Amino acid sequence: MNYRNINDLNEIILKRLYILPRDFDLIVGIPRSGMFPANLLALYLNRPVTDLDSFRNGHIYKSGERGQFFDMHRFKKILVVDDSVATGSALNKCKELLKELQGDFDISYCVVYAAPEKTNLVDYYFEAVPLPRYFQWNIMNHTGIRKACFDIDGVLCVDPTPEENDDGERYRQFLLNAKPLFIPGAPIGTLVTSRLEKYRPETEAWLAKHHVKYNKLVMLDLPDMAARRRANCHASFKAKEFASSMNYMLFVESNLSQAIEINRLTKKPVLCTENFRMIYDSKSLLYNLKSGQSLPRVRNFLLDIRNYIRRMTGKE
Repeated sequence: MNYRNINDLNEIILKRLYILPRDFDLIVGIPRSGMFPANLLALYLNRPVTDLDSFRNGHIYKSGERGQFFDMHRFKKILVVDDSVATGSALNKCKELLKELQGDFDISYCVVYAAPEKTNLVDYYFEAVPLPRYFQWNIMNHTGIRKACFDIDGVLCVDPTPEENDDGERYRQFLLNAKPLFIPGAPIGTLVTSRLEKYRPETEAWLAKHHVKYNKLVMLDLPDMAARRRANCHASFKAKEFASSMNYMLFVESNLSQAIEINRLTKKPVLCTENFRMIYDSKSLLYNLKSGQSLPRVRNFLLDIRNYIRRMTGKE
C-alpha cells in the first residue's frame, strides 16, 4: 500500500518544480482532485489558474474575485493538471473534452502521481507511485475502505469532553449528538470502538443519522467505564479485531499512541487522523531517525514514536 498526504504532495511539487517549463500562460485544474495541485502550481509559477469547465467557457479566476471572462487569444500555452493517473480513463475523458480547442491552444498534461506503467500518458509527472495507493484527499471516498477498520471517536466524530464522559446521561447525549468529523462517502468494512456494548443503540442511531455505511460494528463488552479504565485495552482490543482477518488492509485511528501500538501488534498499516500520516513500521521510522535520513519537519513525529516505545518497554 502506498500513501501520500497533502504535505507529501506539496513537497514533491517543490522538489521537482524544475521539470516544468516557465512559458505556460495558464494552469487548468481537473475538478476536483486536480484543483489543489493546480492552485499550488499556479502559485509557485506565478500564473493564472482556472478549472476545466471554466476554461472551456472562457472564464479565469482572479485574485479576490469569483471569476471573469477572458480573451481566449491572451493565452496560448496551457498546462492541464490532475492529482494522479492510474488507468488513464479520466485523463482520456478530459482530452476528449478539450479536443475541440486543440487547434487554438498548445495544451500539455501534468499529474503529480502517475502509475509507473502510465507515465507515457502525460507530458509531465512528479512521482511514479505504484498501485494500490491512497491519498489523504480521497481516502474517505476510496472503495478500498471496504477492507478497513475505523475507530469512531476522533475519526467519525469529535471526542467527548471530560464532562461529557460520565458514563451516564451526559455521555448518552454526547453519543446521540456528537459533532461529525470525517464522514466517508464509501462503505466502511468494520467499525471498531472502545465504546461499551451497552451503548450500541445510541451509537447505531448516530451512525444512521449521519449516513455512515458499514458492514460491522465491534464494541467493547465490559459492564461500565470503571471496568474499561481498569482493562486499559483500547489499542489491544482494536488490534485484535484488525488482526483477525486477512481482508483488513488498513486501520484508521485518531490517537497517535494507539495507532503506533496497533501497528506494532498487527504489523499492518495504520492511518492516524491526528496528523494524517500512515504508520507502516515503527522500527523503520526509528532507523530513519537514528541514521539522520528523516526529513527535519517529521523529526518531532519520529521522536514521539521513539519516546512512546521507550515508555512502553520501560527503557526510558
